[in-house]
Amino acid sequence: MTPESRRAWLWGGVLAALLILLWLAWPILTPFLAAVVIAYLLDPLVTRIERLGAGRTSATALVTIAFALLTILALAIVVPLVVRQIPGLIEFAAGAIAHVVDRVRPIFDRLIDRAGGEGLGPLGQIPGGADVAGQAVRWFAAVAAGLVSGGIALVNVLSLIFVTPVVVFYLLRDWWRIMAQIESWLPRDHAATIVGLVREMDERMAGFLRGQGLVCLFLGVFYAVGLAATGLRYGILVGMLSGLVTFIPYVGVLLGAATGISMAFFQFSDWWQIGAVIAVFAIGQFLEGNFVSPKLVGERVGLHPVWVMVALLVGGVVGGLVGVMLAVPAAAAIGVLARFMLGRYLASPLYRGRGGESA
Repeated sequence: MTPESRRAWLWGGVLAALLILLWLAWPILTPFLAAVVIAYLLDPLVTRIERLGAGRTSATALVTIAFALLTILALAIVVPLVVRQIPGLIEFAAGAIAHVVDRVRPIFDRLIDRAGGEGLGPLGQIPGGADVAGQAVRWFAAVAAGLVSGGIALVNVLSLIFVTPVVVFYLLRDWWRIMAQIESWLPRDHAATIVGLVREMDERMAGFLRGQGLVCLFLGVFYAVGLAATGLRYGILVGMLSGLVTFIPYVGVLLGAATGISMAFFQFSDWWQIGAVIAVFAIGQFLEGNFVSPKLVGERVGLHPVWVMVALLVGGVVGGLVGVMLAVPAAAAIGVLARFMLGRYLASPLYRGRGGESA
């Protein structure tokens, strides 16, 4: 066996062991992955403060405490609001569904009577709006219970509260030391190539996580304030959720706008109020597309929207909440590696053939 083969088998074994370890530790990874993401996002701020003359430990402590206080303040404001509005929003949605069913059912009844109801089996027994509303409430409750028990279990919540801040502090304090140590472990013949690939991955991930995160925050605040100003019931909650889901390209925008506009149709009788809700989403998309995204995200992401949607879907199916957290960074890394491998293939004799090799 050649030295190259032995090294390939060695690195393959290390990768397999890491994947097995990751699979075994998957249920408890949420607080640690959250800490890595938070530290990754906050490291540029700590570095800037350090360049102003502060020590790394002092800058880390300042940023960590400020981030924790802002998070606590945001949760103190948002959580009670969400807790108060979610039951009412579910009830409102169930009532809207019941209203639609009651309006549509007479049409189906006439069609069934003309076709002969006896031979249609279950089609001839369409439930009423009240029954559908009850089923909708039970479905929403089941979904909420599933989310609580599956993605936000008590252990994970407690870990996020008590473990994540500590891990964030130590990661931020020792960030560059950790990066230098990892770089020193790389095989010397390929260290420069690997470091170059990692830097490109960092640019892609930073462009999405930092830039798109700020875009979602801006849109969430804008939609919440705008919809509340129009008088839309539960407008603050709908606005925040609409801003949050915009990280899903196209689908998030359509989903948020469809939800808010549909609620406006059921609540308002004056067309100008419905138009005001539509205008909020239109203005938000205009600002996002022409000013916010070009400024905060620009061309740094390098991820096709379809690739992002596929990554989020696969991550959610495979790993739940943790999978969603890892989906976009993994997609960015895979994209960089795919472009690198494609470039190597296009420059190789396998693609060029013997004529290209001799040339």
